[in-house]
Amino acid sequence: MAWLSLFIAGLLEVVWVISLKYSYGFTRLTPSIVTIITMACSFFLLAYAMKSLPMGLSYAVWTSIGIIGSTLVGFCIFNESVNMLKVVCLFMILMGVIGLKLTSS
Repeated sequence: MAWLSLFIAGLLEVVWVISLKYSYGFTRLTPSIVTIITMACSFFLLAYAMKSLPMGLSYAVWTSIGIIGSTLVGFCIFNESVNMLKVVCLFMILMGVIGLKLTSS
């Protein structure tokens, strides 16, 4: 259950980052409310997962889901530039988190 909570927390991080972009610095009400609610839910689920998973691993997984997910959304929805170096860097983040998982006790 902790891993599922952590995964959902990471997905919610992607949602709040997207809604933060649409809030235009908290000047638009609906995206601002979505940002605050999804941020709170994401933190709550992260805290729940940390009750049984190691802190460093939990935080690394949560942030990596957010980083990779937000970057992919930026590529696909916001037409941000993509190049091979960015893809390699995202892959290295993924490999780092997998390495942390494999070496955690």
